[in-house]
Amino acid sequence: MMVPLSARTEPFGARDVFVRMVRRSRSRTQSSTPRRSTPSAGEQPPAAAGSPSPILELLVVFVLVFVVQGVTAFAGVMGTLFVLAPPLATNPWTIVTSVYAHSGFGHLLSNSLALLVFGWPVARATTRLRFHVFFAIAGAIAGVAQLVLTGTLAALPIVPVAPTAGVLGASGAVFALLGYLVASNRLSSGLASLVDVPNWLSALVFVGLAVALTLATASPGVAVLAHFAGFLVCALAGRARVLAVGS
Repeated sequence: MMVPLSARTEPFGARDVFVRMVRRSRSRTQSSTPRRSTPSAGEQPPAAAGSPSPILELLVVFVLVFVVQGVTAFAGVMGTLFVLAPPLATNPWTIVTSVYAHSGFGHLLSNSLALLVFGWPVARATTRLRFHVFFAIAGAIAGVAQLVLTGTLAALPIVPVAPTAGVLGASGAVFALLGYLVASNRLSSGLASLVDVPNWLSALVFVGLAVALTLATASPGVAVLAHFAGFLVCALAGRARVLAVGS
């Protein structure tokens, strides 16, 4: 049906054109603004830039514990508070406190440097709470493994190993961070996604790496089995990406 001439619309004025331009500009601005994704329930993002680093917090704890060790040594209770020794039930708190204690300044310095190198990449990929819990548990497992494994091997007549009288230090936990870093980095994850590697072969590779690194760092007075256990257990944890946010 044709529209009568009297019903045609009137031409736009300058004001109408300006209003339409403003509306289009607002709609484009709103559409180009990215939407912020909210984390799902129970998830925490990695620590934001400028927040205290768990690595620096651990270094402060190392120094404070070292000072307390010096004070308690005069009172004759340093071993009771910080040295993990058998039987484990006698001083069970040393399962954790021994992880942060050191036998001397050189021991403290070497573990601190290794923590900076191997711990920083791991800490950046997880939350502060997860990192601290992981460090404490990994160090405890490494220390207990040193006592249990040397005690078991010493009972065998064909193995020339003496049982460990006591252990302290963060090197087991540092080796655990190294194992986690080796198994969870982008290169390892990329190779695992491209090549279908059986689980038993992955475990065998991690055992070989743990043995090689343990032998490379072996020296008198070093808890080599703690290094071995820390690296191996946490390499498997790294393959499972237990520290990944959302896991």
